[in-house]
Amino acid sequence: MATNGKKIKPQVQKKLQSVEDLGPGKTAAEKKMITAHQEKDSSAIIRSQEESACFQEVDPDSGSLPTAEGARRKMNPLFETTQAVLQSEELDLIRQEADVRQLSLHCFAFDEADDRGWLPLHEAAVQLNQAVLAATLQASQPRAREWKTLKGETPLFLAVELSLIDNVQFLLLNGCNPNSKNEEGNSILIAGADVLSQASDGVSVLFEAATVENTESLALLLEYGADANVPKYSGHLPIHRATYKGYCQLVKQLIPVTDYSAIKESGISPVHSAAAAGQQECLKLLLQSKFDVNFMLSHRLRRSYNDNRKSALYFAVSNNDVCSARLLLEAGALPNQDPINCLQLALRLANYELISLLLRHGANVNYYCRVNTTHFPSALQYALNDEVILRMLFSYGYDINRCFDCPHENKIHPLFSSEGWTSTVIKDNMFCEVITLNWLKHLTGKVVRVMMDYVAHVHFCSKLKSVLEQQNEWLEITYIMQNPRSLKHLCRLMIRQCMGRMRLRCPVFMTFLSLPRQLKEYILFKEYDLYDGPKN
Repeated sequence: MATNGKKIKPQVQKKLQSVEDLGPGKTAAEKKMITAHQEKDSSAIIRSQEESACFQEVDPDSGSLPTAEGARRKMNPLFETTQAVLQSEELDLIRQEADVRQLSLHCFAFDEADDRGWLPLHEAAVQLNQAVLAATLQASQPRAREWKTLKGETPLFLAVELSLIDNVQFLLLNGCNPNSKNEEGNSILIAGADVLSQASDGVSVLFEAATVENTESLALLLEYGADANVPKYSGHLPIHRATYKGYCQLVKQLIPVTDYSAIKESGISPVHSAAAAGQQECLKLLLQSKFDVNFMLSHRLRRSYNDNRKSALYFAVSNNDVCSARLLLEAGALPNQDPINCLQLALRLANYELISLLLRHGANVNYYCRVNTTHFPSALQYALNDEVILRMLFSYGYDINRCFDCPHENKIHPLFSSEGWTSTVIKDNMFCEVITLNWLKHLTGKVVRVMMDYVAHVHFCSKLKSVLEQQNEWLEITYIMQNPRSLKHLCRLMIRQCMGRMRLRCPVFMTFLSLPRQLKEYILFKEYDLYDGPKN
C-alpha cells in the first residue's frame, strides 16, 4: 500500500488492510470474489517461481540467453495473471467508491457514530482511497470535519497520525481546522510527538525547523511550547541556524524568545553567524535589535580556529565582505580586538575599500605582527610593492621614523646571520636590514621616496644609503634631503604630532575641529591619497 514513503504503525497496518480489502459496503458475493482473487494471487506467485527459470534457459538454436521479447512470450501466463490481479484491485476500488456514493443518498447514515465515536468520515480518513474520502466528505455534514472520537481525535488528526499525506492535504483543502487538539492537548502538528524532544546530537525540533524557511511551522512550534534556548551539543541555538541560513523572517520570530543568557552560554552571537555567512539583511536586523556588535567568541570556540579569532568583524574581513564589515563598523565594532589585526587581513587581501574602511574607523596602523616581528610596524610588509596602500598607511599615522632607526648609523653593519631568513619569513630586525634583502632591494628607492612626503628630515644609515644610491629615485631623494622643507609642510607635521595618532585614526574627531574643509584635508595628506583624494 502506497503511503507516500511514510511508515505506518503495525497495528494500524492490519486495520488498514482489513478495511481496504473487506470494506464496510461489501456483499457476501463480493467478499467471496476477493477471497478467490487472493487464492489466485498465491497460485500466481508459485507459478511465477516455477517459470522464472525460463530467463536462464539457453536457446538451443542460437546458444544464447533469450531476448526480452522471447522471455516475455514465455512468461505470458504470468503477465496475464498479474494483469488480472491489477484489474481486480481496480474494480474493487471502483465498487467501494460506488457503494459509498450509493449510501450518500441517505445522508443521515453518515452522522451515526460507532462505539468508539468514529463517524464514516473518520474511517475514510484512515483509508488509502481518496475517492472514497471525497465521497464521504461530500455526504457528511460540515460538523463531521471537527467531530472528535472518544479519544478526542478529528479526521484530520487521524490522517496525520498515520502519515497519510494525501489525505491530510485533501482534508486541509476542504476546510478542516489544522489547529484542533485531542484530549491530551496535542495539536495535529505534533500528533504523537514531543516539541521538546532532541536528537542524539542534541538537535531540537525547533532547531530543525529553523533550517527550513517556514514561518508557520516555527510559529506553531513556539505556540505549543518549543524552547528557543535549547542548544545542540556544539552550543548553537535555533537563532544561530536561522541567521546563518539567511532566513530573516525566522530570525524576527526567534529574537523575542531567545534569552541573552542562552546566547552567552553558547559562546557565540548570532552576529557572528550572520557575518560568517555574509547575510547582510539578517545582520541589519540583529544590529537594529541591539545585539552586541562586540560580543567575543568563547575560549572554547576560539580554539577551533587556527587564528584564535574573536570578533564578528574578523569573520567579515576574512571573507572579504565589505558590506558586512561596513555594517559592523558603523554599529560600533572595534577593529583591534583580535590576536591577528583585522587590518592585517585586509592588507593580505589588498582590498583598497576594506583597508580604507578599517582605517577610517580606527584600525591600528602601527600594529605589530606576533609571528614575523620587526622593529618597525608590521603593516609596511604588505605594502612595499603597492603605492596606493603605502600612502593610505602613512596618511593615517604610520610611524615612519621607526623605519630609519638604526643603532649602527654610519658604521659598517655586521654580517647578518642567515638563520631563519627566507623569502617568506622575516624575523625581528631594522628596516634597513629588511628592505636591502636581495628580493626586496629593488623596491628601496620607491618606498623611501614615498616616505619623504610624510616626514621632515631623516637620516639614512650607511647600509640603506648604499642601496639607495643604486636606485633611479636617488637624485630626487637627494634633492629633497639637501633643501629645507616648506613651512606649510612642517606645520602640518606639528599639528599631526599634537593631535596624536589616536585622533588621526578617529574620523569623528576631525568633524569637531572648527577648521575649513580644505585645511582638514591638508592635515590628512589628502593631496597624496591615490584612492580617496581631496574633494572638489
